[in-house]
Amino acid sequence: MPLSRRLTTGLGIAAVATLATIIGAPLSVVAAPAPAHATAARDAASWLAGEFTDGSLPGPFAPEDWGLTVDGLVALSATGVDAPTRKAATAQVAKHVRSYNSYDDWGIEGFTDGGATAKLLYAASAAGADPTDFGGYDLRAETLSLIAGADAGRQRGRITSRTTADSGPDAGNTFDQSFAVLGLARSGDLPQDTVDFLIRQQCAAGGFRLYPDTADGPSPSCDEQPGATLDVDSTAMAVQALLAAAEDGAGGAGDAARKGADWLVTQQHADGSFGGSGPTTGANSNSTGLAGQALAAAGRGDDAARAATALAALQLTAGNGGAASADAGAIAYNTDGLTAAKANGITETDRDQWRRATAQALLGLAQVPLGRIGLDPPPASPKPTPTGTASPTASPTTTGSPTPSATVTSPSQPPSPTTAAPTTTALPTTTAVPTTAAPPSTTPAAPGLGGLPTTGAAITSYVLVALLLVGGGVTLLVLGRRRAT
Repeated sequence: MPLSRRLTTGLGIAAVATLATIIGAPLSVVAAPAPAHATAARDAASWLAGEFTDGSLPGPFAPEDWGLTVDGLVALSATGVDAPTRKAATAQVAKHVRSYNSYDDWGIEGFTDGGATAKLLYAASAAGADPTDFGGYDLRAETLSLIAGADAGRQRGRITSRTTADSGPDAGNTFDQSFAVLGLARSGDLPQDTVDFLIRQQCAAGGFRLYPDTADGPSPSCDEQPGATLDVDSTAMAVQALLAAAEDGAGGAGDAARKGADWLVTQQHADGSFGGSGPTTGANSNSTGLAGQALAAAGRGDDAARAATALAALQLTAGNGGAASADAGAIAYNTDGLTAAKANGITETDRDQWRRATAQALLGLAQVPLGRIGLDPPPASPKPTPTGTASPTASPTTTGSPTPSATVTSPSQPPSPTTAAPTTTALPTTTAVPTTAAPPSTTPAAPGLGGLPTTGAAITSYVLVALLLVGGGVTLLVLGRRRAT
């Protein structure tokens, strides 16, 4: 850059810095535009925050479901909503690390769940906590200890579970591997092996499979598995993990992420929605939320906006909620669930499904990539339109499938158990909220805006001051150059 341009740029920065000092708050030179559905994301997060009790979300069969609580914490962190609830949730998750990533609460020692550990590593980083001392655990070191080494052959780099008993094939999937990549990238150096293993889960078409294993054992790669089922949810997670890996300098990650995003576009329905695979094949808000978030992260803005419109069509509002209007902000799993709630309200049997759907759906409304949650400021809500609605809505989608069950979960969040069999999500304890391990609070918002930072102060006079400073600086520069000649 020529010297004159460097000087001009320096003067402009100095003027902006002076302006920020006058105002008394940090000021960005260029503000990124807010997603069109930022208000819908805020409303969804506010509803979800109201479902927390003492820092945790319940499961259908237990007073605390730590996997769902982690999902909720990530969702609230993406929007910046309700700092007190985020603080309490971060502290509670930190107190129950072993309740989530082991079978200790069931009296079965010697087991550590790799996927749950990686997810905790990511969540701690996204919530602004120290992942190397989270509830007394070094989650980064523990995650690294669960990565398969060179002696694992083609399984090298895979996040695995540790057990003292022979429990058969590892249950880890592409969600788990994506969280490992995200968590390690967010907390320090990212081993290339973990990225390479994730890339091997991508087929030539661009989509990712959910499970690296078949009935016959580990499959070396997606293309080497005959008839591999490509999964929208897994692809969305992998795309976001690989984008974070590419930002960290990992080889091959950027190309794989772009290829995955291209495949996601081919799976989008005409109304903007997405379906998963297997029992979640029909259009649903879980898949649409993750896919929309991934498309936004990959720079596919128009496609991400279409996904957000489909999600907004599944959201209850005070005006359209009918019998469920008191739950305004919640997002249905599909159109059947929305219709049933409008007629009968959200029953206690169905409420768990709404919590899970809302936690993932709002990610597609907020459009903050998983790799940037907690690093970038949450999206600010747009100014209300003259009619009082801040974000566009659409007619309910018509491609939804019948609700498969009262409890709908993603591969990263297994359902709570109905028997005494060990799982990593059902917990018998109810501990009071500690006051440590809390993330830093965000800028306080105006009342009634759910914790999202807001702007709106008149700054015209300050802008004029800045322009005068820039103009004066340029004048001094010209005079100085004349004296020099």
